[in-house]
Amino acid sequence: MRMRLDQKFFSFAVPEVEWAGKHELVVERFVIDSRLVQPGTAFVALKGASTDGHLFVADAIERGATMLIIDADRRDCLNRVPAWSTKVSVAMVPSASKALFKLASAWRAQFSYPVVGITGSIGKTSTKEMLAEMIRLSGKSCVVSERNYNTDLGVALTLLQMRPEHHCALVEMGISLRGEMARLADMARPSMGVITTIAHQHMDGLGALTDIAAEKRDIFKYFKPDNIGIINGDQAVLASVSYSHPVVKFGFKTTNLVQARRISIDGMRITGVLKLYNERHAITLPMPHRGRLLNALAAAATACFLDIPHTYIVAGIQSAAAVQGRFQTVALSSGKGFVINDAYNANPESMREALFAFDRLEVHGAKIAVLGDMLALGANSSFWHRQLGRSLRKTPSIQRIIFVGEQVKAVEKTLPRGLRYQIVSSWQEAHKVLEGTLSGDEAILVKASNGIGLQHLVDRLAL
Repeated sequence: MRMRLDQKFFSFAVPEVEWAGKHELVVERFVIDSRLVQPGTAFVALKGASTDGHLFVADAIERGATMLIIDADRRDCLNRVPAWSTKVSVAMVPSASKALFKLASAWRAQFSYPVVGITGSIGKTSTKEMLAEMIRLSGKSCVVSERNYNTDLGVALTLLQMRPEHHCALVEMGISLRGEMARLADMARPSMGVITTIAHQHMDGLGALTDIAAEKRDIFKYFKPDNIGIINGDQAVLASVSYSHPVVKFGFKTTNLVQARRISIDGMRITGVLKLYNERHAITLPMPHRGRLLNALAAAATACFLDIPHTYIVAGIQSAAAVQGRFQTVALSSGKGFVINDAYNANPESMREALFAFDRLEVHGAKIAVLGDMLALGANSSFWHRQLGRSLRKTPSIQRIIFVGEQVKAVEKTLPRGLRYQIVSSWQEAHKVLEGTLSGDEAILVKASNGIGLQHLVDRLAL
């Protein structure tokens, strides 16, 4: 069934809209990048920090946009397009971004099937993708946030993809400032909420660990008494709190309703027993990363409330592919070695788990780690980077480290004696250091906050 958005519905959601141009409206998809426009698309022209979407309305029309949503005070952008009124419908509003949020909220309200909000400092995207795989294996369809589209814009675009034929919607919800989660929850109104893990992330905008947990718990802000929260039961900042709605806890502790038992980690995989409420299932994950197992528990706990049979839950755990930039294995361009691409993000907890998982890996060649700054740690940044050095004392198989950035220099005070390391300022320098020393069979872990740009290093190494 096509999504039909007429002027009556739009005007209901955004009463301040002014219309111009064509009147026929059949919108399949909303985008904020004119390069993604196809026939049937609505292009939302947003003013950003580095560019202005109103500069690209001509490109959007040329690519076949059905509708434009523009700021009313920027209507002059249409003057550059000859005969625009015969080609496209134009919604002129005081703020294109606010109109998008209002439209998404009103559209979401049309649906009664489950909307699952997924948040946490670590593991949002991996949990979402694993849960989506379980649903697909069961033969049901769902709306899933694309990649890591978890900001207010990403949430809005995801909600606008909801259709009557879907079984549910999986909406990733990320925050970096106080008050953001409450706004996202108001727009998405999730009927189920998942909090994966609370960690030291975005401390400059969210505060201490207890403050981060409080902000994340706002995913439940608009819950009704029968809505369900899925939380990490191993963390007191989540598990010891009183909730006004049902809560299911997952984790490694035996007090959790969903847990992993008899865990065995070898060089390439994790095996164990999944205790899923009152049933037990043997599982195998094709990587020695405990964080991925915790994500699997979160996904499994949620899937049960979406009526996914246990057979598909287990299959989804065991078959889910690694998400790009999250402990993802990529072959080196030459030789038999590989890169572990974990360059999307980093905080003290995820850095520690990645190092421990890398240390467990069985490889033929040398192990090298390229580690960059962990950003947004606030006033305690130096402390947390020194902790990184203490973690490296527990990873003896990692024979060489290249540190990238400024904040990571604090690690020198706590590094184990005898460890070979270098400190460089950019991914380009790291590439030069590696370029002349690789034999082709190395295993290279690459991890840092996204802003350090180590994804570019991975791209170079994997060419």
